[in-house]
Amino acid sequence: MAEGLHVTLRQRAPIPLEAELVCAPGELLALVGPSGSGKSTLLRCIAGLHAAAEGAIRCNGETWFDAGSGANRPVQARRIGFVFQNYGLFPHLSALENVAAALGGLTFAERQARAHELLARVHLDGLASRRPAELSGGQQQRVAVARALARDPAVLLLDEPFSAVDQVTRRKLQQELARLRAELDIPMLLVTHDLDEARMLADRMVILHRGRTLQAGTPDEVMTRPASAAIARLVGLHNLFEGTLAEDGGGLKLAWLGHRLEVTRVEGRQGDRVNWVIPPEGVLLHRRERPSRGEAENPVSGVVQDCLRLGPFTQIRLLPDGGSEPIAFSVPSHVAERNDIAPGAAARVTLLAASIHLMPGEVGPVLE
Repeated sequence: MAEGLHVTLRQRAPIPLEAELVCAPGELLALVGPSGSGKSTLLRCIAGLHAAAEGAIRCNGETWFDAGSGANRPVQARRIGFVFQNYGLFPHLSALENVAAALGGLTFAERQARAHELLARVHLDGLASRRPAELSGGQQQRVAVARALARDPAVLLLDEPFSAVDQVTRRKLQQELARLRAELDIPMLLVTHDLDEARMLADRMVILHRGRTLQAGTPDEVMTRPASAAIARLVGLHNLFEGTLAEDGGGLKLAWLGHRLEVTRVEGRQGDRVNWVIPPEGVLLHRRERPSRGEAENPVSGVVQDCLRLGPFTQIRLLPDGGSEPIAFSVPSHVAERNDIAPGAAARVTLLAASIHLMPGEVGPVLE
């Protein structure tokens, strides 16, 4: 059996599951999906807090759960480090005592020394004697991480670990997790609703919906090349459109709103209905005064529906001529000003062929 964590689970109730995932040692895998998609249930199954009706869980060659044979290793025998959203600390114990409580098989002096080491590892030197009520949210979460690591876990599970802290603290904790994971050679699973967090921290991500794993891949793969329009919506891709494949000059192009768009990777046949997406970074605004040669690639004209300046960048929604759905992208604010970008202004963009991603078409009207 290969190293790492291997999970295949199925059940119909209480929460449907049809999930498969693999997480290698040293890898951080993000589980992403809307509320009720089964992310936390999946973690509970891995931890041994819930047994699915069918499937198996294996870690580093050891069977933790196998519904077929009836094997179900108890929670305490799975060596799981679990970090919860609400910290889960004992309120009557100090930070040091909370960490020491997770240490077994050691003398009192050894537990104290090891707990001090783990608190120092999460940058809580000098706060060992404080109880949870005397610590900030970020400090409590650091204690929770230290306690999870105290078990010398075979797998680290993080269930929305940063959602209860403010944005500044969240960024600091994310940075600390990024540093910590470089030192750990165990599978790590992160449940998060924050796609930016998943993209920043994870090696790979799994999209879950109604208990099913819909797609797995690197964050960039999933976010820029979703397997279906449904997944594109789940990951919040706004530039989602419909079209057809059409022969043009001996090759297939994307027919959309009267355009014949070049696409770097095309699979299918003439007349196939497709959905397609393009990330905001694949949309380039044409300069009013000095057009460039690159603007000959998939040029699209339209009217600025709205624009919003957010510090150094301005978000733009361009309604293409003949279309009903805007193209969303952003440019540096000074570029928006130089090109007189404002609601109602005419503008022109390039859609980079390499950034256009085609997917099987859904049932519905197609705009050509």
